[in-house]
Amino acid sequence: MELLGVVASVGSLYERAIVDTGKLPEFLFFVAFLVSFGFIRSSAHMIRAQVSWWPGNVEVGGTHIHHLVWGILLILISGYLAVSFEPDSPEAELVAIAFGIGAGLTLDEFALWLTLRDVYWEQEGRRSIDAVIIVTAIAGLILIGFRAWVDLATGVEDFVLHVVGWSTLLTLVCVVINLLKEKFGVAIVGFFIGPVAWVGAARLGRPDSPWGRRRYSESKRKRATERFAGGGRHVLPGRLGVWARRDPAGQADAGSAPDDPGG
Repeated sequence: MELLGVVASVGSLYERAIVDTGKLPEFLFFVAFLVSFGFIRSSAHMIRAQVSWWPGNVEVGGTHIHHLVWGILLILISGYLAVSFEPDSPEAELVAIAFGIGAGLTLDEFALWLTLRDVYWEQEGRRSIDAVIIVTAIAGLILIGFRAWVDLATGVEDFVLHVVGWSTLLTLVCVVINLLKEKFGVAIVGFFIGPVAWVGAARLGRPDSPWGRRRYSESKRKRATERFAGGGRHVLPGRLGVWARRDPAGQADAGSAPDDPGG
């Protein structure tokens, strides 16, 4: 039953995103292109491996006919039919399939276009794979459509706005905490630079501040007293705080202790 539900969901998505939007020809081209490329590339590998049951290369009068030729013929025929007759459904879908197959066969030997040599199994033959990847990406973008990218951009914008909104709220809360800890300099700077307020809110405040009197235990109050024993002249953490507390002679203030990480 779950499998049937998944199939039904996929079918509904196909109807809404492909059929109802008139993109069935583009979809069929896309599928035919990928299937034909995958088939002919696999065929080439089996021919090279000399698989006994797989038919070999097509030759006419001793001349090897590359599948590039069949692809060009399909492209020419399907292009002529589309331009001359402007077929409706279902003929338009058949033309799209023929065009996709022709494109897959042709681009599989794209390197031959550039070098005019059979470089299928050489390093230069990698250009054919690159061409197929580029065409697949472009066709996929067109199939998805501009509207889908607009919706995606709108979703990203909403996400960014949510992140900014929650970050701003967090910053304001941390600014208030710094004020309650009587860390006024940190609160002012943190109002404009959020991470400063976040770090300041997580670190110790003054022991006699409203925050310290209501929330600090004896041990934490003692650490806070040691930290702010020098008059609270430092607001920088760690080694920066030690450096800032040095007197002109290069000695650290005796009454100042290193910052404690606790809040």
